[in-house]
Amino acid sequence: MRIGPAVVGGGLAVVAAILAWVLFVGLPNGTTRRAPPVRRTAAFPPGAVVAPGRKIKARLFYVADSGTKLTSVEQDVPYGEGTVEQARAILTAQLAPAALPFVSAVPAGTTLRALFVTPNGEAFVDFSHELTTAHPGGSLNELLTVYTIVHALTTNLPVVTAVQFLVDGKQIDTLAGHVDLRRPLVKNLSWVE
Repeated sequence: MRIGPAVVGGGLAVVAAILAWVLFVGLPNGTTRRAPPVRRTAAFPPGAVVAPGRKIKARLFYVADSGTKLTSVEQDVPYGEGTVEQARAILTAQLAPAALPFVSAVPAGTTLRALFVTPNGEAFVDFSHELTTAHPGGSLNELLTVYTIVHALTTNLPVVTAVQFLVDGKQIDTLAGHVDLRRPLVKNLSWVE
């Protein structure tokens, strides 16, 4: 029996489709990879106005046990005068090393360079290049990184309605090729357990 080129081509297409599904969606039931715990240091940004010792409660976001969503954790963060300074304090806490058993979705070494909030509630957040260069890639990892930042600001600061990402002072199209960052992103609770 001879196998024709159409059958071989069809078989290769099926194998390619299965491999693409595994790479982009993942294997079912517990075989999803979790990012390793992130260990990095971050200092509170210079020039921020923070009352010594004064703290507020904020919700920070980390990779959930499932590895496919985020979970929020209440944590004390320094109090900042005004929206911008409070946003800096929240993001600095979010970028700090994750305490075990939590896993950060933000790449190691990422720091906050600048931040401002427009009158209509859009936060423009400028990160160091590690946000893109140290990112592990993959659509799920990228979504978790993006929504960690978006939710840290929009959940804790009702005046912030959307977040625009910048890296080294420039607008970026994406972190790792999957999530469109050319416009400000709003809260999307489908990524939170």
